Amino acid sequence: MNRIALLGATGSIGASTLDVVARHPDRFRVTALTAHHKVNELADLCQRFRPEIAVIADPAREAELTRRLKDAGVGSRVMSGPAALIEAAAGSHADCVVAAIVGAAGLESTLAAARAGKRLLLANKESVVMAGALLQSALNAGGGELLPLDSEHNAIFQCLPERRRDLSRLGVRRILLTASGGPFRGRRRTELASVTPDMACAHPKWSMGRKISVDSATLMNKGLEVIEAHFLFGAAAADIEVVVHPQSIVHSLVEYRDGSVLAQLGNPDMRTAIAHGLAWPERIEAGVAPLNLIEIARLDFEAPDLETFRCLDLAYQALQAGGNAPTTLNAANEEAVDAFLRGRLPFLAIAEVIEACLARLPGTPTEHLADLLDSDLTARREAQRIIARLAA
Repeated sequence: MNRIALLGATGSIGASTLDVVARHPDRFRVTALTAHHKVNELADLCQRFRPEIAVIADPAREAELTRRLKDAGVGSRVMSGPAALIEAAAGSHADCVVAAIVGAAGLESTLAAARAGKRLLLANKESVVMAGALLQSALNAGGGELLPLDSEHNAIFQCLPERRRDLSRLGVRRILLTASGGPFRGRRRTELASVTPDMACAHPKWSMGRKISVDSATLMNKGLEVIEAHFLFGAAAADIEVVVHPQSIVHSLVEYRDGSVLAQLGNPDMRTAIAHGLAWPERIEAGVAPLNLIEIARLDFEAPDLETFRCLDLAYQALQAGGNAPTTLNAANEEAVDAFLRGRLPFLAIAEVIEACLARLPGTPTEHLADLLDSDLTARREAQRIIARLAA
């Protein structure tokens, strides 16, 4: 029986993970569930899956969760706060940790799971973007393994013959990351001035949370994935190419020196990558509809429009700058997206905030988590100042 700690249980990745788990009660048992502030949703999940531990990140809501579970006759141990998240990730109750907390908030628990030697199923790309080298060191120290849950990186993982970071020895020429293009594919900058949060969150193919949906609309999601691919697979920035593929059937490709290109295809459903990670190296039923290529009929590919969707180019710049520049990029993006979703910032100004932050906070080498967290805080404060000026 594989014991699973699910960090970020009330989000879209959490829901998909629990759907796969529920299909295989003989293989998986959920032992820890966490959420940021959604007490009612977390309590309902605890009633269904009966975990040993239930964590609400917001300490102010711990008493409410305790009451809800007690009234429902659920005996889960209730905890709250950052230390509780780390215990949920690193404790002896779980063999496998699904890291699905959105944003920088998931960094410390992800690192804790890596240091504890867990099988880490990573959906929190910000952890890799901010602290890719530290995460690799934590995995090496703990002796665990990382399997990516982003559909693109999971596809790359499946297309590589070995789990080695030296791609040149595997004969890899380049990695091709596919992007749906988001809801505004084909539009010019002048057409995006009046974009609303609801418009940006209306993704044509994927069902995701609002922050990730906005990142997809700006192509920052793909920019973060470029940085993630660099750290996960040891690929240089010049060897990672983004290709827009609106059908979202080809999830990514790996090109080899001999001219071969291996691709992973499937219907756009996160349960495929989640089931692959949970059962690897086996294959299990995920509840995903079979792929019908005749019905799809055609697969289209095009280059991304970097003039309109500048966030992707900014991510490449941050990766090439190195040091804490990706941390600055991520922090500035999170603040800008939050301001946009709150109606304080126009859609096109998201890239302006990020570009200004990168210009004012040039990348410097970092070796310790405390330095990265300080860089994250500094970038957020700078981003907030820029946002306040733009919103005035």
